[in-house]
Amino acid sequence: MGNIEKIKELIASSDKILIGAGAGLSAAAGFEYGGKTFMDNFAYMYNLYGYTDMYSAGFHPFDTNLEKWAYWAKFIKLNRYSGVKMLYKDLYKLVGAKDYFVLTTNVDHQFQLAGFDKKRLFYTQGDYGLFQCSVPCHNKTYDNEKIINEMVLKEKNHKIPENLVPRCPVCGKEMETNLRSDDNFVEDEGWRKALNNYQNYMKEAKNKKVLLFELGVGYNTPVIIKYPFWRFTKENKNAFYVSVNLDDDYVPTEIKERSISLNMNIKDLIRLLLEK
Repeated sequence: MGNIEKIKELIASSDKILIGAGAGLSAAAGFEYGGKTFMDNFAYMYNLYGYTDMYSAGFHPFDTNLEKWAYWAKFIKLNRYSGVKMLYKDLYKLVGAKDYFVLTTNVDHQFQLAGFDKKRLFYTQGDYGLFQCSVPCHNKTYDNEKIINEMVLKEKNHKIPENLVPRCPVCGKEMETNLRSDDNFVEDEGWRKALNNYQNYMKEAKNKKVLLFELGVGYNTPVIIKYPFWRFTKENKNAFYVSVNLDDDYVPTEIKERSISLNMNIKDLIRLLLEK
């Protein structure tokens, strides 16, 4: 049996499917931080400061918060509110009828947009679509779609109006995006519920036939997905580990007999798996 047929068999026969999703999945889906997308939307950041991708430009020490929010509003609009990518919809077609759970470091909200059940998702690193207090003075997050759209609409000369700078409704300090970059990250009620759902799912998965399906996960934060997946596979003899990544095919010796590691584009794999 070839690898593709084996993975099809695992998806069909497993009691549970745990998806681990990293940045490589969104890259395969079509999210592009550099290249044409960057130049079409942020050519001024290249002309003024020499940046060639959205990620690097996001660390720029902007002179004013008006310029900073003009940049970040367009960034969030592109990467959070530009609609669902087909690859995520195809992935849902593949596993949506199974007892699945998604653990992801991605912050672009694509799983929910594609139809995945919110109760079966754990976004460990936050969400571009949420603001939090920058202090933070309280443990709550706020949807930002309305104000992001207004910032983008009213931006002029790469600045937003002063009255659109997001302020905390409790203490009045400036808000920031709910992304895990330091100890100020707010783990709100929704985040804690998602963690609890994930922990309960993993307790139920012990001794079950489990497919750990790792998509586009690298080594930036391996302690969140990759290492726990290896450990679960080692400790549970009915578990099988599948990793798909363009850059890496390493699998620990202890789990090689119950693993498949593929160097291929995730989009190509999902297409093959959906074929009858």
